[in-house]
Amino acid sequence: MQGRLSAWLVKHELVHRSLGFDYQGVETLQIKPEDWHSIAVIFYVYGYNYLRSQCGYDVAPGGLLASVYHLTRIEYGVDQPEEVCIKVFTSRGNPRIPSVFWVWKSADFQERESYDMLGIFYDNHPRLKRILMPESWIGWPLRKDYIAPNFYEIQDAH
Repeated sequence: MQGRLSAWLVKHELVHRSLGFDYQGVETLQIKPEDWHSIAVIFYVYGYNYLRSQCGYDVAPGGLLASVYHLTRIEYGVDQPEEVCIKVFTSRGNPRIPSVFWVWKSADFQERESYDMLGIFYDNHPRLKRILMPESWIGWPLRKDYIAPNFYEIQDAH
């Protein structure tokens, strides 16, 4: 089922894929990594002025990685703001997605966490470095194919 925002994107010939609605009725869209930055700017201009959250996940062992954005359209006098969920999938071999830091500053630490835990590189992010793990950490702990080092290896590292 196509939502209102998906219909608007089709009308303006913007490439995307509708993934339906979540349990709260929030429309979910899939955007290709190469289209994400320009569509993010369009969403901002269209009124989605608040990035509520960004997270990442590993779709399947050896499969795609995903970066998920929850955008909200905040307007004065509106009790129930419009929301949309955007999913951007990328390959595990070269996980690169354009950063939206320059559109929504709140993406800063959230994209850094997705980089730190999953190894998704956010192009043009001003400070893309580990935020939770030590800089010397090897690997991406939230990937489903990650092999955790044993306790003694971690202990000896410090």
